[in-house]
Amino acid sequence: MKHSCFVRKIDELGRIVLPMELRQFFDIKEKDPLEISFEDNGILIKKIKPSCVFCSSNSNLKAYGNKNICKKCLRDLVEIK
Repeated sequence: MKHSCFVRKIDELGRIVLPMELRQFFDIKEKDPLEISFEDNGILIKKIKPSCVFCSSNSNLKAYGNKNICKKCLRDLVEIK
């Protein structure tokens, strides 16, 4: 995606709509968690990729409640018992 500028207005509840082109490019789906922070004089919005709560790995994840655990850490936990 080439560098583009999008202008959006904030509604009465403080919401903005991310343009469809950005959502498609960054593979942002409805209900995906986004991290919002600030840097210098701007706002940074990043898609949060699921990761293991123990080692931060992004591969071979299993959901346990609302947490993610990779297969390696899950094996390590089972061996501890």
